Amino acid sequence: MIVKNTGSETNIKLPFSFIFFSILALLISQFLILLNGDAFINGHFRIPAIWSAAHLFILGWALMIAMGAMYQLVPVAFLTPIWNEKFGFIQFAVTTIGVVSFAIALYIIPSKALIPGIIMLMGIVMFLIQMGMTLRKQAKPNILTLFVGSALVCLFLTIILGISLVISMKTGFASNYYSILFHSHLLLGISGWFTLLIFGFSYKMAPMFSLSHGYEMKLAKYVYSIYVTGLLSILLSFIFNFSWLFKCGFFLLLIGFSCFIWHIYLILKKRVKKKLDLPFRFALLAIIFGEMIHLLAFIASISNQFPSFAAPLIVAYIMLWIAFSIIGYLYKIVPFLWWTHKYSHVIGKKDVPALKDMINERLALPIFLSFIFGILLVSMSIALNGQMLFYIGQLLVTAASIVFGIAILAVIKK
Repeated sequence: MIVKNTGSETNIKLPFSFIFFSILALLISQFLILLNGDAFINGHFRIPAIWSAAHLFILGWALMIAMGAMYQLVPVAFLTPIWNEKFGFIQFAVTTIGVVSFAIALYIIPSKALIPGIIMLMGIVMFLIQMGMTLRKQAKPNILTLFVGSALVCLFLTIILGISLVISMKTGFASNYYSILFHSHLLLGISGWFTLLIFGFSYKMAPMFSLSHGYEMKLAKYVYSIYVTGLLSILLSFIFNFSWLFKCGFFLLLIGFSCFIWHIYLILKKRVKKKLDLPFRFALLAIIFGEMIHLLAFIASISNQFPSFAAPLIVAYIMLWIAFSIIGYLYKIVPFLWWTHKYSHVIGKKDVPALKDMINERLALPIFLSFIFGILLVSMSIALNGQMLFYIGQLLVTAASIVFGIAILAVIKK
């Protein structure tokens, strides 16, 4: 593979700063969950330690890694350089301080989390400005712009709702609407920001990693329209307390996700590369998990059992769909980024390692299988209140996280 400089590449230190920090946040979050297993099993998620672990995982790992990936992928996907790289490094510093101080405040004194939350909000707003200014320079916006742009809007609303929740806990402001704010915060942060972002970049990375050509993108418009309508329906159900809107919303999410999985299948049918790499196959497996979880969520909603199964469904959704997608793609993206940075300019001048040699692919299978079985056991432990299931599952997830972090960090030694 010969990589040519398009003039849109980002300083490699910027995305890698986010990636390295996110790995540390992942490890700490998993240890916190492991140490607070009793509360987790019994569904006591609104305690300081679990709040801290959840926000370290969602904000410190998933959000920061998404930011780092976007700093690299947005210029490639949209053929426009990042608006201001120096601003990007400042944004990284502000967001890091915000995430760390917010997680510590949630763990020690949740009532004092407002100022750290505002610092974190500042960092995220800076990121939104960076991406907004970058996307503005795109010569011809396309459907990927719509997915990524809408994901960024959901991220902004998620953070505003999160800060509103902290203010509500501290002052009693809008306490009558706390449930609406909380559920909207979860929906937009999980199914809005992350899912729409994964949809958008999957349309870029799936063809790239499978060498697919000549596929149609018309179906992506239906994926977007149906899924976003489902999100809006569920949001309205929170506000007006209409159960039929809630059920219709989950039905539309299921249909939208089904259209997405069918579209990815059609794209892969056009591939030149017959044998797909193992990490990419696991990223595709995450899509199947996502479809199954959407189906279970719809069944739970129409049977009026959603509150009973909400916790294990959310855990499975975050881990098996969102985290698994990120881990699968990251296992491919990080070696590619480092190889391009270090060796693309010397191709033909001296021997360079093959891209496949940049990361230990033999570790991929045990890492991903440990994540799968560990997450399934943790989800089952919540549903069945099984202590042993939880600790076995969480130990597997924690061990897989450690090995995954080591594998990623080892890339820079190549």
